[in-house]
Amino acid sequence: MTSRNLTWIPRLLGLATAGYSVAIIADPSLFAKPTGLQADGAPLPTATAVGVRAIGGRDLASGLAMALAPAGKALRTAIAVRVGADVADLVVLGTTLPDPTARTKAAGVAAAWGTLCGLSYLAAGD
Repeated sequence: MTSRNLTWIPRLLGLATAGYSVAIIADPSLFAKPTGLQADGAPLPTATAVGVRAIGGRDLASGLAMALAPAGKALRTAIAVRVGADVADLVVLGTTLPDPTARTKAAGVAAAWGTLCGLSYLAAGD
């Protein structure tokens, strides 16, 4: 790329991913309600909380990898893993969530975040 160091871009995206991940691990309803996996006013099913926390753990790991990996190949690999997770979310959430509106929103968020992280690949350094 250029001699300018732009690795702050994927690192910032990694930190944002990690931050959101910590939030949904602590309170799975932050993910479950917007995706329609928890009805308004209903208790959060234990199985849903477990699944959301697993997603949060996966995303925490990939976000921290983006934030901390050395520039170059390691950072590009971390970004690729993050984008892969977003593609998986796009497919799984976009096709299996019970509510059609939630499916569309979740797929849109996954596509947008995956695209943004994918573009940050260009700023990963040599």
